[in-house]
Amino acid sequence: MVDRGYYWNKFSLQWARCTAQPYVRYADQAAERDGEPMTQVTDHGGGVHSIKVPIPDNPLGHTLVHVLDTDRGPVLIDTGWDDPEAWDTLTDGLAATGVDIGDIHGVVITHHHPDHHGLSGQVREASGAWIAMHAADTAIVRRTRESRPGTWLAYLSAKLSAVGAPEEHLAPLRAAAAERGRMRTLPGLRAALPDREIVPGELLGLAGRKLRAIWTPGHTPGHVCLHLEEEHPRNLPGRGRLFSGDHLLPGISPHIGLYEGPDDATVTDPLGDYLDSLERIGRLGVAEVLPAHQYAFADAAGRVQELLDHHEERLTGLLELLAAPLTPWQLAERMEWNRPWAQIPHGSRSIAVSEAEAHLRRLVKLGRAEAVAGSEPVTYIAV
Repeated sequence: MVDRGYYWNKFSLQWARCTAQPYVRYADQAAERDGEPMTQVTDHGGGVHSIKVPIPDNPLGHTLVHVLDTDRGPVLIDTGWDDPEAWDTLTDGLAATGVDIGDIHGVVITHHHPDHHGLSGQVREASGAWIAMHAADTAIVRRTRESRPGTWLAYLSAKLSAVGAPEEHLAPLRAAAAERGRMRTLPGLRAALPDREIVPGELLGLAGRKLRAIWTPGHTPGHVCLHLEEEHPRNLPGRGRLFSGDHLLPGISPHIGLYEGPDDATVTDPLGDYLDSLERIGRLGVAEVLPAHQYAFADAAGRVQELLDHHEERLTGLLELLAAPLTPWQLAERMEWNRPWAQIPHGSRSIAVSEAEAHLRRLVKLGRAEAVAGSEPVTYIAV
């Protein structure tokens, strides 16, 4: 099984300071409290609908799967989690818009996470649709499918040991590595390999529509936003609409962590990538943003600036913590999360440390922090 604890932590770093209110289902949650049914399908006009596909057992609630009409049939932007309830919600939502699952022409994936890509294979089986994804995320899907659990878990435990994880955190990983060493692949992670590559800057081959891919790495290495370069159906001022995936959301900010594997020696800067791609999106001047979570919103540029300001505030706060040397694990323990460190599950702690490392790399690249020479496990200090 995939550790669903990740999806509690998926946006958690910024919940404490980056939201006007805690993340909930907003109007839908209020409607459910009043005994009214949750609206599953929204017509955004101009041949665009969204379907709220549930993420099981998770406070995030749902993924907004967008349906885009084309001259060759409907195309999905993301598909939702691979779960029977999610599948039923997706197919029922499509039926409410007059679409049968067998009519789907293609699937465009903003990024490889299971709440976005999970049902893609089942959609393809039911319809013969093609699946498109950026090459960087396709590489992660392929690596995950081919990984031997024992090798991967041993790598993860060694990596966490190097950044200061305590023995009580490492012991379950080492035990799992020994237990699963006989297994050929990681269970539950047989995500579909895409048929097509999304090429940044190019229009996707969608008959009758102008949908341009914009590479926005950070949340994942191959995350893409999709710019619908057509007039807004309600004549809102701006340049079309943006399907923003998890890159730009109205009230929460995505997890930014590391995606390196056992054979990858590249030193990446995912937070720097995210901030750079945020600025590119801010310059587009879109009329409306259609994200994969929460709700559609305008003023993309204003939201981008909020996020840029937030991350600068966050980095400044981490420098204060680094007045004395800290390992990435110790830094993660001291960072603000959506709940106390003691209440964060085992798997989510590993992801939190990955986010701490991403922030440290950004600070080092900016010349605002450095590794302490000779420290083991490695510690960092502000400079």
